[in-house]
Amino acid sequence: QKYGYFHCKDCKTRWESAYVWCISGSNKVYFKQLCRKCLKGFNPYRVEAIQCQICSKTRCSCPQKKRHIDLKRPHRQELCGRCKGKRLSCDSTYSFKYIV
Repeated sequence: QKYGYFHCKDCKTRWESAYVWCISGSNKVYFKQLCRKCLKGFNPYRVEAIQCQICSKTRCSCPQKKRHIDLKRPHRQELCGRCKGKRLSCDSTYSFKYIV
């Protein structure tokens, strides 16, 4: 599981997700995510480890926040290529929301 940055080229919407699933040991993404406006599938343009790139902690208090994590926002299963129409669900898997 990794952290990804997305950008829809059609409507210019940007979003981030802690639910990016990659092949072990790589940044090759398994599942696309859908833009909430266009509903077109995209891979992230950048993928990082879940941990903070500055302090290497999952939950950090670094003054420089590059990520926009809002723990109150639910995972949008209808926009997730892994959850949508699959038997795998991000919420039923050990994931970032249980780490923080």
